[in-house]
Amino acid sequence: MTELLELLKDIENLRKNLLKLIEEKENLQDPEIVAASQILNAAISEYNKYIKKKL
Repeated sequence: MTELLELLKDIENLRKNLLKLIEEKENLQDPEIVAASQILNAAISEYNKYIKKKL
């Protein structure tokens, strides 16, 4: 269960970081925003794999 909570915590932090970047930048295609989005997507994929494995 601890691993799940860590994944959720990481996802929330990455989501907040992405939203902050979106507020700061004018272009959603900015490389920093794209990179942050990809990192968040990878974390969400890990979460989904974990949930699927536990079911």
